[in-house]
Amino acid sequence: MHALLLECAAAEKDFLLAELWERGTRGVIEHERPPDRFLIEAFFPDPFPPEPFAAFRPRWEPVEEVNWARLTMESFEPVLAGERFFIVPDWRDDPTPPGRMRLEIHPGVALGTGYHPTTQMCLEAMEKHLRSGQTFLDLGAGSGILSHAAALLGAGRIIACDTDPQAAAAAAENLARAGVSAVLLVGSWDCLVGGVADFAAANISPDAAIALAGELPRLLRPCGLAVLSGFEPSAMAPVREAAVAASFEILEETARDGWAAITVRRRS
Repeated sequence: MHALLLECAAAEKDFLLAELWERGTRGVIEHERPPDRFLIEAFFPDPFPPEPFAAFRPRWEPVEEVNWARLTMESFEPVLAGERFFIVPDWRDDPTPPGRMRLEIHPGVALGTGYHPTTQMCLEAMEKHLRSGQTFLDLGAGSGILSHAAALLGAGRIIACDTDPQAAAAAAENLARAGVSAVLLVGSWDCLVGGVADFAAANISPDAAIALAGELPRLLRPCGLAVLSGFEPSAMAPVREAAVAASFEILEETARDGWAAITVRRRS
């Protein structure tokens, strides 16, 4: 086992932790360095090139095995997302704030803990535009968190797919645990029939988002909507251009903490 040591300012800590969990850390320990700095230890089975964390003075150190389950449970705190969601680990019993829907997560190997800005921007677009009774399409299901959120928002049917069998298995387990009924497929959007959804969400890479823009007119019903995220603001322009070229109307563009999302509507 190895620990990736990172130094950050207090204002950067939450963003950095979200990045580490999305990267697949087995656990995190925070060491406060007054007045407003932190030393973060993130544990991974094997080291990897630390360039994505270059701004935080990364360095690797070998460590002995630790109790990952305990560390994980201690690291996750409830968080508010958008106007309606309360994201909370499923082992906690924190009361749901009034007016919020409880979105319980079970962190695992699949992407999508709900703590990353891209996931939260997708949730915000969904709570604003997804209507009760509509068919929701989750492209790149990850942990299944967006499908779970769609169920809470009243989606009439949920279809989710992921090219990673391990992620699809995690999504199936998490959705079953939440009592969410969904059609879950292992594969890409190529396996889907046309006109299958009213609303689609895809938290994917910029290249995949550009490719998906050309497929969305086939997948969505007339006037269907989609939220695309998973890329940095610098990639917004090419994603936008691909959506416009596919006859989509741009409804919203959002950027937060170095990440971006775009919500589009198919022209009838």
